[in-house]
Amino acid sequence: MLIKKPGDVLPSEITSEAVWHARREWMLRMGAGAAAVGVGGLSGRQAFAADGPTGEVLQATPNPQFSVMEKQTPFSDVTSYNNYYEFGLDKGDPAKYAGKLKTRPWTVSIEGEVGKPRTFDIDELLKLAPMEERIYRLRCVEGWSMVIPWVGYSLSALLKQVEPTGNAKFVEFVTAVQPDTMPGVRSGVLGWPYVEGLRLDEAMHPLTLLAFGVYGRVLPNQNGAPLRLMVPWKYGFKSAKSLVKIRLVSEQPKTAWIKAAAQEYGFYANVNPNVPHPRWSQATERRIGEDGLFTPKRKTLMFNGYGDQVASLYAGLDLKQNY
Repeated sequence: MLIKKPGDVLPSEITSEAVWHARREWMLRMGAGAAAVGVGGLSGRQAFAADGPTGEVLQATPNPQFSVMEKQTPFSDVTSYNNYYEFGLDKGDPAKYAGKLKTRPWTVSIEGEVGKPRTFDIDELLKLAPMEERIYRLRCVEGWSMVIPWVGYSLSALLKQVEPTGNAKFVEFVTAVQPDTMPGVRSGVLGWPYVEGLRLDEAMHPLTLLAFGVYGRVLPNQNGAPLRLMVPWKYGFKSAKSLVKIRLVSEQPKTAWIKAAAQEYGFYANVNPNVPHPRWSQATERRIGEDGLFTPKRKTLMFNGYGDQVASLYAGLDLKQNY
């Protein structure tokens, strides 16, 4: 039997839908008792995640304008079933290994096409704008979804501080690389650091959140501590974790997944059930934390259900060609 080392694994081989379902079913068999109460295989992951929020409390005002009134995914699932390849390819790896991530001291530089480039300390960013709690849907390209109460404020509050110039058309997000705490960066699965990007108008949209917490507490390391992006109408890989640099640029950034597999992961990554991934359909999804193995598929909503707020950003754009 051929056993591939991490460096031999191609990005196109990562977590197909069939592998995802097989993994879920195995976890469910290992935690059948949890499935019976609708936790969805939680017992197979509890060793690496708390049952409830345990970090520092973040004071935030609920924002019903930007919140969905849907059942929230249990904290234990939100913190134990993650994509964060810097810590490994398996969904449980981030919770298992991210505890060593160094989140203090932490700075974020804002540079490029801006009038006032600046480096912010994390404590400055925490006080930059009033914190809000927003309940967003998160939809991943692999077919699973969650409903999560994030804590943060609109990214636009930060970008306005540095005064984007007329040449700024896109925003590039660069994430942390800590070889001593992130075992995944020693693999060749992706190019490191992880880089993502948005058009400037997408980044300035009020829904685009700079997130510092979840469930009223600071972000757990496996969820992108100490700050991350959250763009709820796009697939989850657009919402970069553990940010260290934000660059405003004139040309579309070359993102990590475009470099690795451009035919599968486009720049826009808008949730579009009408555009299948090359290896599976995007028309349906399963909500993590609902009835385990018996969770029925639900229809995926265009723009993840945020079409009323964001569809105008793409007027005249072919969303099949610009996937």
